[in-house]
Amino acid sequence: MSTPADEPGPAGASGPADGPADGRPAGGGVERRLHVLTPLRRAWVPIAATIGVIAQQGEQAREWVTDLSQGLRVLSLAGLLLVFGVYGFLSWWFTHYSVTDTELRIRTGLVFRRTAHIRLDRIQAIDVTRPLLARVAGVAKLRLDVIGTDAKDELAFLGEADAVALRAELLARAAGFAPAEAVTVGQAPERELLRVPVAQLVVSMLLSLGVWAALVGGLVGPALVWWFSESFWVTVATLVPMVGAVWTGSLGRLFTEYDWTVAESPDGLRLDHGLLDRAHETVPPGRVQTVRIIEPLLWRRRGWVRVELSVAGSKNGILVPVATREAAHAVIARVLPGADLGVLAFTPSPSAGSRWVVPVWWKGYGLAVSAELFAARRGRLCRRTEIVPHAKVQSVRRSQGPWSRARGVADLHVDTGANETVTARLRASAEAAELLDAQAVRSRTSRATARPDRWMT
Repeated sequence: MSTPADEPGPAGASGPADGPADGRPAGGGVERRLHVLTPLRRAWVPIAATIGVIAQQGEQAREWVTDLSQGLRVLSLAGLLLVFGVYGFLSWWFTHYSVTDTELRIRTGLVFRRTAHIRLDRIQAIDVTRPLLARVAGVAKLRLDVIGTDAKDELAFLGEADAVALRAELLARAAGFAPAEAVTVGQAPERELLRVPVAQLVVSMLLSLGVWAALVGGLVGPALVWWFSESFWVTVATLVPMVGAVWTGSLGRLFTEYDWTVAESPDGLRLDHGLLDRAHETVPPGRVQTVRIIEPLLWRRRGWVRVELSVAGSKNGILVPVATREAAHAVIARVLPGADLGVLAFTPSPSAGSRWVVPVWWKGYGLAVSAELFAARRGRLCRRTEIVPHAKVQSVRRSQGPWSRARGVADLHVDTGANETVTARLRASAEAAELLDAQAVRSRTSRATARPDRWMT
């Protein structure tokens, strides 16, 4: 049974508050509040709503403000600020969190109470993020990846020391430590594996065709709109999203991937990065479903690659923004224990039938299978290699259209737990049939011998 909330609570299992009258939740755990600066963040919700209403009214709002005397304007502004401040304070005052033996509970709501129950054994990653203003104020945001939820739960904001300590406590409890011991475990030690130099990051972006395409589109697009429409407002409406796309693909990406560091710890691989907003993310052990190695055309002479991940239920998608192939393989070996990328020998698609199904580009397809991995390659200008451990394969499918059947080729699809599919395209029909049965056996036996996904093990 659940009750409606007057403000959205964190994702996860939720229901009405069920703690005793003394404020202590059932099952143990002391209720704690967020940082005292949190009301300033909460107050922005009604402020943004008010600005939206005023912007929607347009001329009517301007006339209404003009008709008011100077004193009434000041009183109206003071009244709005008071309402916003009270909302932020009450929203903070009635928000609590507590850690019990088995779950993290977050209670929100002024009139209608809502409690989110986040099971510790369902937590697969806990990130500490520090936006620019939060860094100035000495606070941080704790974001949790929970299996079975699309959005990250978060506690915003906590003091930086409190956020780090709470993260360590939650991970220790998720690993099976006793509650009293989990509080004293502290943050697990780490060993740096890779740090991306700023100069290498900048050069890699200058050698990325996508960055230049975004810049050219951001300049040429609005000019063409102005040329054909001769309307200022249409040009502005076109310019704003294009500027956002250009920022995301250029300076925004540089600021996000600045000082990218990969470190190894008992709770997984830790990723620290960011120029203005610092992020401390974790790649959980045993949760990686797919690894993608991306080699843009202009990077190959330098031997650089980009490594991306697919983690079940997690939004963390980048492992290494740019690195040499050897350094990237060493980091991937820590994400996929026991996997040896050096033994992968890719066999191209058969030329006899493939060239008629996918002219020219058929040469970019390849397949490699080892004792631990299934790998598929595609692309000639930008080469992408997708790697899946056999133990992470959920299902295997073979597809063959009428034209492919006439040319004697078929596609083999491997589905993972991250709702993604890795496809080995244009394989000989007989080979695809053999691979289908063999891959099903490899996946079944690999899951039986796979290590359990546990923290700090």
